[in-house]
Amino acid sequence: MDSYFSVICLGLFVPATVIAYQIAPRRARPFVLLAASYLFFWSLSGALLAFLLLSTVSVWAVGLTLGALLDVRDRELAAPGADRRSVRRLCRRRMRTALAIGLAVNLGVLAALKYLPFFSRLAAPLLACLGIGAPTGGLGIGIPIGISFYTLSAVSYLVDVYREQVPAERRPLRLALFLAFFPQIMEGPICRFGQTADALWAGRPVTPSGLYAGSVRILWGIAKKMIVADRVNILVKTVFANHGSYDGGVIALAAVLYTVQLYCDFSGTMDFAVGMGRIFGVSMPENFRQPFASRTAAEFWQRWHVTLGTWLRDYVFYPVSLSRPAKRLTTRARRLLGNRMGPLAASAVPLACVWFLNGLWHGAGGQYLLFGLYYFVIIWLGGMAGPVSARLCALAGIDRDGRAWHAWQRVRTLAVVFAGELVFRSAGAHDALAMLGGLLERFSLASFFDGTVLSLGMDAADFGAVAAAVAVLAVVGHLRERGVHLLDGVRRAPAVPRTAAVFALVLAIIVFGAYGPSYIPVDPMYAQF
Repeated sequence: MDSYFSVICLGLFVPATVIAYQIAPRRARPFVLLAASYLFFWSLSGALLAFLLLSTVSVWAVGLTLGALLDVRDRELAAPGADRRSVRRLCRRRMRTALAIGLAVNLGVLAALKYLPFFSRLAAPLLACLGIGAPTGGLGIGIPIGISFYTLSAVSYLVDVYREQVPAERRPLRLALFLAFFPQIMEGPICRFGQTADALWAGRPVTPSGLYAGSVRILWGIAKKMIVADRVNILVKTVFANHGSYDGGVIALAAVLYTVQLYCDFSGTMDFAVGMGRIFGVSMPENFRQPFASRTAAEFWQRWHVTLGTWLRDYVFYPVSLSRPAKRLTTRARRLLGNRMGPLAASAVPLACVWFLNGLWHGAGGQYLLFGLYYFVIIWLGGMAGPVSARLCALAGIDRDGRAWHAWQRVRTLAVVFAGELVFRSAGAHDALAMLGGLLERFSLASFFDGTVLSLGMDAADFGAVAAAVAVLAVVGHLRERGVHLLDGVRRAPAVPRTAAVFALVLAIIVFGAYGPSYIPVDPMYAQF
């Protein structure tokens, strides 16, 4: 079992888990899910399961410590004559210490396993000047699948307990299931304890409506991955591996197709996660909200990988913005630039923290840091230029609420996104800059007419299948943007059209899916992050 979309997972593991869950007594169902989740994790990461256990135990212990400190505080506050200010201050100081230990353990393991080689290479020249040798290799023990995802869930739980937004969980297995639930362990969504923990532990029965809705959502995800993502993979790999051999038109095509591939792969995996959640009666948070309908880069990231964006907002952007140094900076900026531009200028600091961590979270490489820097500059400058743009449009008589302006904004945003994904997919920062340079300096459409494009791993039939599938996705997304949820409509339809729709979806996967000896199945792409 190497992914959610493998034959073993879909044909054996998922059905066996659903059956075992359903026939088990209600109180035993959470333990069935926990056992299945640990089996799934072990099948992908083997002995590295120990790191998931370490995270779970440390988070449980620190959470209990935080809860105990809060109980002590409440008892002391209730005592007659208590110095309430001193009690609160002492409690907060002790809680900060406990929280720091929990964060250090979980983030320290993540840093040691995922980032140590990268930062060792960066530090090697400086250390060499000081006569200190730096190891350039990793620990040599591999990286557990989904470590970035379950670590962020663990951190959010600890911080939420510290903030008194959720109570400390006393049952370690309940916390273990929240962190390890197999549909989300590989690629998310990044859930908060208050979102899913109760439903996971409730042991709700599998209902016919839930089974149908979840299965259709899973099939929809399989179609995205097999018809689109896996089919364009060969062309994308070919161009990115040999970008110096192609003109800017081919590089642009590869950037567009990679963006489509990443969306279909990642959102398809989210369809699997949400679908499995529905089967077990768990409402998983949606991770995509029609991102290609965005009119700005900032809006795009409010619609793409939503749970990561909200995590960074709640646990990085807001805390940095509300810190004393940031408040002092905002006050000074307001004095210099005014009440409108001052706060926008000062927001550069928390925004830079968000995009540095966003880039680094995706991978240990220069291209990921460049990716974060790219979006930081675009989003911050976009915010700063907003008032100026509004005034210029007013002077020019441009209707910013008109369709023409909105269309221009969407086209502009798509160009920004395609360029960003080119940086993201490149082999390193040097390759990213070289590809951007080639895109601008060697731009030509000659390769589209001399047969070059059709020699990159996709023939005319492949392009036709991808174009048709993308058109369907665009229509479904457009309807959803207008409040029409097509998949939910299919679920509520009469039996005959409902069955016909499912049959058509299965038939499309069989006929147009990319499989066979000429295609190499692609593991879920975000699992590496």
